[in-house]
Amino acid sequence: MIRFLHASDLHLGKRFGNLAEDLRGRLREARHGAIGRLAEQARLNGADVVLLAGDTFDSETPAPEIRRQAIAAMAQHAPLRFVILPGNHDSLQAAPLWSALRKDLPQNVILATEAAPLPLAPGVVLLPAPCTTRRPGRDLSEWMDAAATPEGAVRIGLAHGPVQSFSEDTGASDILAPDRARRAGLDYLALGDWHGAVAIDARTHYSGTPEPDRFKHDRPGQALLVGIEAAGAEPAVTPVETGLFGWRTQPLHLLPADDCEAALAALLPPPHLRRQTLLRVAASGRAGIAGRTALAAAVEAAAPDFALLELDAAALATEYETTDLDRIDRTGALRDAADMLMAEARDEARAEADREVARGALQRLFSYCASAAS
Repeated sequence: MIRFLHASDLHLGKRFGNLAEDLRGRLREARHGAIGRLAEQARLNGADVVLLAGDTFDSETPAPEIRRQAIAAMAQHAPLRFVILPGNHDSLQAAPLWSALRKDLPQNVILATEAAPLPLAPGVVLLPAPCTTRRPGRDLSEWMDAAATPEGAVRIGLAHGPVQSFSEDTGASDILAPDRARRAGLDYLALGDWHGAVAIDARTHYSGTPEPDRFKHDRPGQALLVGIEAAGAEPAVTPVETGLFGWRTQPLHLLPADDCEAALAALLPPPHLRRQTLLRVAASGRAGIAGRTALAAAVEAAAPDFALLELDAAALATEYETTDLDRIDRTGALRDAADMLMAEARDEARAEADREVARGALQRLFSYCASAAS
């Protein structure tokens, strides 16, 4: 039997440029730390090799410290072996990267840079399909069909790219055959590119990233523990959690009568989990100006507890009541401004962007007046 860990899309060196500087540093460090967490899961579960199915590095020119510290972290966990496959972000076109990696490469780190059988263990052969360029324009796993391996050997494919519609950053010409495992007689096909875990069939899996880096997939970081008893046997595939940060999108549907602050409080995670959580609250439905303002204020008040807390209110419609405007002022310049903004926000002849500006201005005016009155 062979037991290994399947991981991908570590994206070491990712910049996270749209986030605050302190958080960017924490997220980059968490990605580096995923190497150790993968090693720990391998040891706990009796695996002696970690297959990294592409995009170990976020770019073709990672900083020297990113590259060298990653290899040093892997070397620290010998005799556990790491197999690194070039992905579309760190393809073979980045010749200086792969040349630098080969220098002083520790014995427990294997670069799967050739489309040729690679013995992993007695009776176990790896068939890698390294990305030749960022957009290779063809199915790089096709060679596996005719790849010769010893009779009775376990055949494991390793590739990076989209199957069907599962793609992070590639074009239709790069789609891998969804039945490659069947065509090539593979016992398991380890895929990278999609950052969320997906089972294409019993023998073909995307592992997802061990450390999430976006809200898109809304899943914890994980790798897949894979056990294969013998050639032809169906693999046993078990997810193991490896993520340090959680990226979540939490829907919040509201009606005008709802207590927006209470509704928000009910969906927030416990305080001890918040520092490691990036949470986007996706509000929808309808709320009055007072409720919408209270929701924004509650998010702002809770935000310091989180790595990141943001409110997406694009799908939350605002209901305007005369009583809301009365809380701004009953007469005078402020009331005139509020009436004008409400009219602009309701005017369907205006562009949606202009109506949104008016809604935002009216909400800020309401918030300002409410604060001044308290």
